[in-house]
Amino acid sequence: MPSTAAEVNKNHALALLALTQFIVIIDASITNVALPSIGSSLKIQPSDLSWVVNSYTLTFGGFLLLGGRLADLFGRRRLFMLGLIVFGLGSFLGGLSQSEGFLVGARALQGLGAALVSPAALSILTTTFAEGAERNRALAVWGAVAGAGGAAGVLLGGVLTEIDWRLVLFVNVPVAAAAVIATPRVLAESRGDTAVTTLDIPGAITVTGGLTLLVYALVDAESAGWGSTTTVGRMVVAALLLAAFVTIELRTRHPLMPFSIFRLRTLRGGNFTGFLLGASLYSMFYFMSLYLQRVLHLSALETGLAFLPLALVVIVTAGGSEPLMARIGFKPVLVGGTAIMAAALLWFSGISADGSFLADVLGPEMVAALGLALAFVTVTVAAVTGTKPDEAGLASGLINTSQQLGGALGLAIAVSASNARIADFGIGGQGNPIALTHGYKLAFLICAGFAIAAALTAAFVISSRDSREHALATQRGEAPPAAV
Repeated sequence: MPSTAAEVNKNHALALLALTQFIVIIDASITNVALPSIGSSLKIQPSDLSWVVNSYTLTFGGFLLLGGRLADLFGRRRLFMLGLIVFGLGSFLGGLSQSEGFLVGARALQGLGAALVSPAALSILTTTFAEGAERNRALAVWGAVAGAGGAAGVLLGGVLTEIDWRLVLFVNVPVAAAAVIATPRVLAESRGDTAVTTLDIPGAITVTGGLTLLVYALVDAESAGWGSTTTVGRMVVAALLLAAFVTIELRTRHPLMPFSIFRLRTLRGGNFTGFLLGASLYSMFYFMSLYLQRVLHLSALETGLAFLPLALVVIVTAGGSEPLMARIGFKPVLVGGTAIMAAALLWFSGISADGSFLADVLGPEMVAALGLALAFVTVTVAAVTGTKPDEAGLASGLINTSQQLGGALGLAIAVSASNARIADFGIGGQGNPIALTHGYKLAFLICAGFAIAAALTAAFVISSRDSREHALATQRGEAPPAAV
């Protein structure tokens, strides 16, 4: 049966939104494989290379909540297009970089663009597709793209780095330009509460400053020292800024983040689960890449290709989460997905210094892909369940922020613990495959702990009633009742 015009438009909208989310997600990992080439080309010290990645994460995580609320207030399509322009400009400038400072600044600009695009895209999706089966199918595609994005970023980064590392940045420019041109033809403009036209400036300054400083403290903690005055000072200032934000929001007539949204138990549980899932997932990709290159001595291209099975499994299996949610509810699927992720990470902790891709990586990465496909879709469903249309941008910004903050904290903890274990082997530990393997094994165990905590959070915090009612409404083709 041919699709109606409305269905065709929705399909086009979903394709555009998914493509945009794909380039945003892969950019958090695409430069990982290119770092050695970037360091050699721009003469960046190995200890400073992490900022090529961290500068993107810093602005992405710090501005997400503001980006989501701006989309609600001033138009989601408008912010979506603005974010794409900023992201494309940052990519273009990054490709032209001739110095470390210029590249780090360009990557920060990319992160700012991503912070505007990502929550706007997810809020457009949640308001375009009706809650229930239609939205579940759209989120299954979204989850497949987001889940595969990290692996695809490493794969694409490996391929492009073999040609020229600058291509890992330039590749975003035509994609962003094409998306900007297509947006007015494919997406309708929408916004939240049209009665509110002013931005809560004090709230915006304190929450963006607090989140940015918190992310900065987390990503720099390994080099500055977790107990150092610098790290503790940054944490304290970030906490004070966030406390000021809470005070401002409670007293403001039109707050940037109405705390009434946290009345939704499933939204709270979805965000906490997303935080822990991000902590395990970001670290998994990071340490997989290090193990493949530094212990198994794979090239950049070979490392990228090693992630291909994971990306393919995520894409193929993510669609299966939608009928499962309709049959048993999103909560059991999320618990199962995070538990499978934990099992895969425990398997990864068995890597060996004289191992191989087939013996040590392929099996656990296939299991991890299955868990990722189930968890990424359902955690997003949980985090937006029961929200009103005028809260779509806020809810979207919250779940993205939760995952980014979780990723920053998880990676900081895992890197710190891994380096400490490697240092136990003394001088030469960083070049000793046995020492490196012991460090990475500990990191994977820590990641497994985060995934186990995510499964427990999903099991005991997310509302079973919301999950069951969501499934029943999906089966009947109705919108689920208000969440509790």
